[in-house]
Parts: sequence; C-alpha cells; structure tokens
Amino acid sequence: MKKIIAYIKESYNELVYKVSWPTRTDLSNSAVVVMIASLIIAALIFVVDMGFENVMRFVYERIF
Repeated sequence: MKKIIAYIKESYNELVYKVSWPTRTDLSNSAVVVMIASLIIAALIFVVDMGFENVMRFVYERIF
C-alpha cells in the first residue's frame, strides 16, 4: 500500500512541478492546425474516393 501512495505522490509532483503545460494560445493554435489538417485530409480522401468510384463505374459499364 505504501508503494501505491508513494507512486501517487510522485505522479502528482511530476504533473505539478516538472510538466510544462501549454498556454491557452498554444492550445488554440494547435487546435486550429489540427482542424485545418483534418479538413485537407478529408478533402483528399473524398477526391480519391470519387476517382475510384468513377473508375469502377467505367469498368462496370463496360463489363455489364
């Protein structure tokens, strides 16, 4: 039980005194970057999906 309490105390001390937390501005900027990157990746996947759909439609129209 003493090891568990020591672990919790050490974890708390590390979180409070050793971890460098980002500022609100840093978090906001990072969130915007992630949202923009997600939108770009989603758009690229959409374009590739539409391309595959058109290729498959062309192939199936020629076969059937």
